Amino acid sequence: MNGVRLEILGPFELIRGGRRVTVPAGAQRLLALLAVRDDGIHRRAAAEQLWPECTELRAAANLRSALCQSRKIGPRAVVDSEAQRLFLAPFISVDHREAWQSARRLLEGDAGTEAPPGDLDRLVDDLGRPLLPGWDDEWLILERERWDQMRLYALESLAQHFLALGRYLAAHQAALAATVVDPYRETAHRIAIEVHAAEGNIACAVKHYLDYRRLLQQELRVSPSPRMTELIRELTTA
Repeated sequence: MNGVRLEILGPFELIRGGRRVTVPAGAQRLLALLAVRDDGIHRRAAAEQLWPECTELRAAANLRSALCQSRKIGPRAVVDSEAQRLFLAPFISVDHREAWQSARRLLEGDAGTEAPPGDLDRLVDDLGRPLLPGWDDEWLILERERWDQMRLYALESLAQHFLALGRYLAAHQAALAATVVDPYRETAHRIAIEVHAAEGNIACAVKHYLDYRRLLQQELRVSPSPRMTELIRELTTA
């Protein structure tokens, strides 16, 4: 309860001792940037990325103001500096970092699926959360793309893992979470169809396929891959 936690998956929140801490807007932006930079960032680069519309002098002044705001957040400094580089203080845990590391272990086959079922279920929840929704900062464009790609592959891997274990609800939830991240990507839709088929719900499998095909035709003027079409054909002719 005495720890400090920064949450950037979903709305920004800084939590100390189980209580939400009020953080000024400038300090929020700085802490969020440092949260996705494990190796820190040079002061000048931080100022340029956080205030790209400003002159160099104005951006540097804004950064100094944000650093000053961060020092007033609590008794311990939440931003460390080394030479000209800034780092998030090591005593702060970050939900994005934890989820990213768990997803990477999973995808690298480093015993990621041997975690307790409850941990994997929580990972699905974390992977389903977008990075700072509502923020329009330019530096977030690339970070969101990196996060979306990582969580897509991880969610699909978890869905396949749950399906192999016969945990159909968990598999379906993981697959659907992936379709929310990218509704056009076929892999997660195919896994969802395989889950319905494994449960014997052929009608649900066909409906999911038809809904997905309709989405592709309406939005992109393309059709599902032959692999998915063949899957449905095998289910309906068996």
